[in-house]
Amino acid sequence: MKNASKNDSGKKNAGYKAAEYVEDGMVLGLGTGSTTHYFIEKVGMRMAEEGINVKGIPTSFQSLLLAKKWNIPITTLEENDIDLSVDGADEVDGEFNLIKGGGAAHTKEKIVDYAAKEFIVIVDESKVVNELGTFPVPVEVIPDASRVVIKELEDMGAECEIRMAQRKDGPVITDNGNFVIDAKFSKIDSPQHLEIDLNTIPGVVENGIFSQMVDRVIVGTSVGTKEL
Repeated sequence: MKNASKNDSGKKNAGYKAAEYVEDGMVLGLGTGSTTHYFIEKVGMRMAEEGINVKGIPTSFQSLLLAKKWNIPITTLEENDIDLSVDGADEVDGEFNLIKGGGAAHTKEKIVDYAAKEFIVIVDESKVVNELGTFPVPVEVIPDASRVVIKELEDMGAECEIRMAQRKDGPVITDNGNFVIDAKFSKIDSPQHLEIDLNTIPGVVENGIFSQMVDRVIVGTSVGTKEL
């Protein structure tokens, strides 16, 4: 329980720190997950306390509901460009490559985060790694293609599982109506090349490797934050 409490305070510190980079009039990409929850919360608090005006583009139903809870106006990529996107990660290495998708929202996250003028990643200390790969790579697939995609991933050396839902029978269904395959590679030599290779498999919608796109990483600790 102590570790959980420590991680939670680190997440809160990282999320609140990222909210300091929000300026009046910005359009924000609102990431998904437990750390980004605190970012959205703090943005809503700043709007109420300081009177700043921002708009948000959510990356999931989770972030949409949180934005509504904090009275953050919602917009879309069709209507606005994104000034700043803030999102979490399941792993981040020293070159700012990420594995994302533990919340099964990585397809919309990648669309929004890549489109932003600036992209800030917020994590607690447990998510910082020397190299990617301890966390499996989430691969969103069209359901009818799941068997053949798994075969291709296994040929690439991955151990694969279709992610199963909690408190619901059957697989996790993404906001886009697809399955998620968790692909565990023994070693990821080049995140950039693997990101491209995975997306060339027919039936794959998007994968959870985010390479060469992060501008800033804020690491939350129990006593504050540090920037990588």
